[in-house]
Parts: sequence; C-alpha cells; structure tokens
Amino acid sequence: MFDGLTSHTPRLSHTVTKVARLYNPSTWKEKGLWWTSGLFLMTYLAIVTVLGILWSGSPGPFDVRQHALGLVGNDPAKLVPGAVTAATAIGIAETLLNKPGGYLTNDITPPGVYLDNIPNWEFGALTELRDLSSALRNDFSRAQTQSVEDVDLLIAEPQFNYDADSWIFPSTESEYRGGIAGLRRYLLRLGDAQQDNGQFFARADNLTAYLQVVGKRLGSLGQRLSYAVGQAHLDTALAGDPNARQSTPVPSQSVTKTPWLKIDDYFFEARGYTWALLQSLKAMEIDFAPVLQDKNAVISLKQIIRELENTQNVIWSPAILNGTGFGPMANHSLVMASYISRANAAIIDLRNLLVQG
Repeated sequence: MFDGLTSHTPRLSHTVTKVARLYNPSTWKEKGLWWTSGLFLMTYLAIVTVLGILWSGSPGPFDVRQHALGLVGNDPAKLVPGAVTAATAIGIAETLLNKPGGYLTNDITPPGVYLDNIPNWEFGALTELRDLSSALRNDFSRAQTQSVEDVDLLIAEPQFNYDADSWIFPSTESEYRGGIAGLRRYLLRLGDAQQDNGQFFARADNLTAYLQVVGKRLGSLGQRLSYAVGQAHLDTALAGDPNARQSTPVPSQSVTKTPWLKIDDYFFEARGYTWALLQSLKAMEIDFAPVLQDKNAVISLKQIIRELENTQNVIWSPAILNGTGFGPMANHSLVMASYISRANAAIIDLRNLLVQG
C-alpha cells in the first residue's frame, strides 16, 4: 500500500505545485499584465488602422464663391476683382491644414508616418498654392514691373515656400498659418473702399503669365505619369533652333520607366495638384470674367475646368493599378495623364486666345 502511495507522490506533488501557482497572487498579476498589454496593443492597432483609412481620403472640391463670401462677411459688394482668387488661396491652404488628420507630410507618429498617398497629394496641392501665391505677389497685385510689392503678399508668399517636412521649431503648420494670415489681410484690404493700397489687376497679360506656369506643371506631371509603363523617347530639347546648345550631352534616345514604388506617389501628387488648380481656375473664371468675355475665351476655360474635374473622379480600385497600355488591367496613371494632357492642350489654346484674341 505504501509502495503505491510512494509511486504517486511525484504526480501529486506536481499537481499541488500547479494549484499553488494558480492561486498565487503574483501569478494572477503576471497574467493580468500580459492580458492588459495584449489588449492595449490590439486596441492601438485597431485605432491606427481605422484612422489610417479615414485620413487616406482625398478632400473634395469647395464652392469658391461661397467660400469667398464667408470670408468677407457675406457682403457681395466686397467680392471685388481678386477677392475670390485670394479667398481660394486661403481655402486651399486651410484644406491642407484642417482636413481629416490635418497636415500629414511632417508626421513622425502613426498612422501619419505610414501613409504616403495623402502626403503626396498634399505636395501636389502645395505646389499649386505656391504658384498661386507667387502669381498674386508678382503679377496679379502689381500694375507694372516698377510697382511696389504688396506688403502682406510679400510676407505670405515666402511662408508657403517653407520646408514642407518640418515638424518642430518652427513647424510647417505654423509657417503656413502665417501665410494664411497674410492672405486674409490682403483680402480684407481688397474690399475696403477706404484703402487703395490693396489691388488686384485682372488683365489678360497677368492671366497669361500664370497659365504659362500651369502649362509647365501639367506637362511635367503628364510625362511622369506616362512613364509608368516605360517609354522610349527622343531628345527634342534643341529642336527648332540650329544654334541652340545645352550644358552636357545626352543620348539621342532613352527609355524611362517609373519605379514600381513611385507609381502611386506620382498619381496622388498629380491628383492633389489638379484638385488645387481646379479651385484656382474656378475662382479666376469669376475674377477675370470681363477679360475672358472680351477675348471670347469663357468656353475655353470651362473646357479646362471640365477636364480637371475628371481627374477628381472616384477611385474604385483599392490600389493604383499599373497595367499595360492595351492590356487586361487598368492603368490609372495613363488615365490621369490623358486628362492632364487634354487640360494642358486647352490651356495652350486659352493662352493663344488671351494674347491674340
């Protein structure tokens, strides 16, 4: 009998040890710590994932006239020439800072640090904002080359050219808010009949100068988008001028293909730029209405706006596809390049009308 009891002693001792550990407070504390840590990690990952999805949506267009009315106290009399364009520049900048997630390009924490589509969208929109603020400072607000620069635009334009990636001392957001403040002061002076130092000159030559920059931006974006499938192209840099020279020789023919990881970056940069440009041109359709009517160019601008609206169509695919040109899969880059190229061609026609019409 004692032999049997002795043979079961190790098993009994092991069972007693397990029971003792089960009811030991330190064991429960240890297990509770693991459960708490696991639950916290799962919750954190869920929150980051949901926020990443919510923050990845591109902002939609806004009504440029209604936005301008809101900024001038809902007084239509203050919608003088240039008011809608200046208000639209403010609207673009405020969208960059106040959209879901805020400004993400300089984020160093999740989920912003993991997102790349919206930061590229922001860079595209920021490029147009910089071009527009430069046009306001150097062209639209000046009567001639010898005129003095506007005091507020002189401050606002460099603010928007501040480093897009700075997150501290000073942050990008604080600098851009300084630019917004300068544009707001300029907008208020435009509609103030008691002041004559805030001006906007809606002239054909000013609009032509701005559209020339736009044409170069669209041309560059269209080329980079078309490189998604690889493209062999000839060097035409010196074509048309037998005496033309360039600094270094280049091959007469080269093949360019966008790296796989850059395809969606270029796509969303183009989408951001065309979104901001769409708002700007809608504003100029209002501010330059007499000039456009005189040149019989209203319909040309409307055609550009229609092509740009197509670039903002809903993306039904969960990813930016890069199929071959005539293959079974879609190629979103080529579709975007098509809309941009058509808009650019229409801009060339509009510039010719403004100059010769």
